[in-house]
Amino acid sequence: MPGSSAARRTLTIGPHTIDTPVVLAPMAGITNMAFRLLCREFGALHSEDDGGLYVSEMVTTRALVEDHRESWRLVTMGERETPRSVQLYGVDPATVRRAVEMIRERDLADHIDLNFGCPVPKVTRRGGGGVLPWKTELFTRIVSAAVEAAGPEVPVTVKTRVGIDDEHQTFRDAGLIAQEVGAAAIALHGRTVVQHYSGQARWQAITELKELVTDIPVLGNGDIWSAEDAIEMMKQTGCDGVVVGRGCQGRPWLFADLAAGFAGKPDRVRPTLGDVAQTLRRHAELLVEYFEDEGRAVRDLRKHVAWYFKGYPVGGEMRHRLATMESLADLDAKLAELELTSPYPGAAVEGPRGRAGTPKKAHVPEGWMTSRELSPEHAARLHEAELDTSGG
Repeated sequence: MPGSSAARRTLTIGPHTIDTPVVLAPMAGITNMAFRLLCREFGALHSEDDGGLYVSEMVTTRALVEDHRESWRLVTMGERETPRSVQLYGVDPATVRRAVEMIRERDLADHIDLNFGCPVPKVTRRGGGGVLPWKTELFTRIVSAAVEAAGPEVPVTVKTRVGIDDEHQTFRDAGLIAQEVGAAAIALHGRTVVQHYSGQARWQAITELKELVTDIPVLGNGDIWSAEDAIEMMKQTGCDGVVVGRGCQGRPWLFADLAAGFAGKPDRVRPTLGDVAQTLRRHAELLVEYFEDEGRAVRDLRKHVAWYFKGYPVGGEMRHRLATMESLADLDAKLAELELTSPYPGAAVEGPRGRAGTPKKAHVPEGWMTSRELSPEHAARLHEAELDTSGG
């Protein structure tokens, strides 16, 4: 019930019990194996397991079925990752089914999440991502295909948004359908496609979904910037767990805070600049291990620099130099120039981070919202929505 205590609860996803009811949201280009492992290391500090469920970057089912090497690498997990969670995105039930079968045949996942939340115009204007649940029969067939192909040993969960816009909400139907066809949980990002990542997440929609969907866990997503936010979301909405995305960008230690918070402990990570530098260095090491290529690893790390040093006394020139690092030795030399004893800056590093932007027009195929049924014309072009996708 909304308003109930958010003391430690476990999260059950099919046969898996997660000690801390927290899920790392898949983020394209961010949640690769290196970042997942880093978050796990912090989450394990105050948890009996790894402090949550850590999901891979989103991969398109078409790319897997067409046997793209890079896509298969994205869903390959490390030995230290358990349960192994993979997020898939697909628009064709047969392709989704085959991709899940291939993952099962290769024993690559213990949990599969389906993304129906992407707000990117190049996806939605073709009928994919966050606008697909408007077509209820298609949505039903995709989720059913995944559940059937995965079998009882590999639970399938669904992530979606409130809807396309306020006049075209889909989360209620999506939740009931997911529950009916055997999904193990549903996560709701409390924003519409039109909102993208702007404004405030509507936690009231999560409350409503939790009251409507009673047989499977309901997870809340949106505006979790601290352990206190996560606890408050569960208290307000009654949801069974939280999904954390932008709040952990440059702050993998947030998972230590979350595990402590749900364990009823006051412990919170408040890193000095030296601690941040050490964490960035650890991230670099894990990226080298993941890519098996130091140059590629440091190039990938560059995008994280601004997030890591947000609010810390690191000037623009140094940030630029760090964001153009060429090697681990180069990174070490530049980190050594920082005032590593600088204390935690407090509010300057807390609160919203990552992309936010402003509300945007809902880009959908012409005539898409005139019916909940998929027309032959829309079906003929829907495959284009899977050619290039991102986020949710």
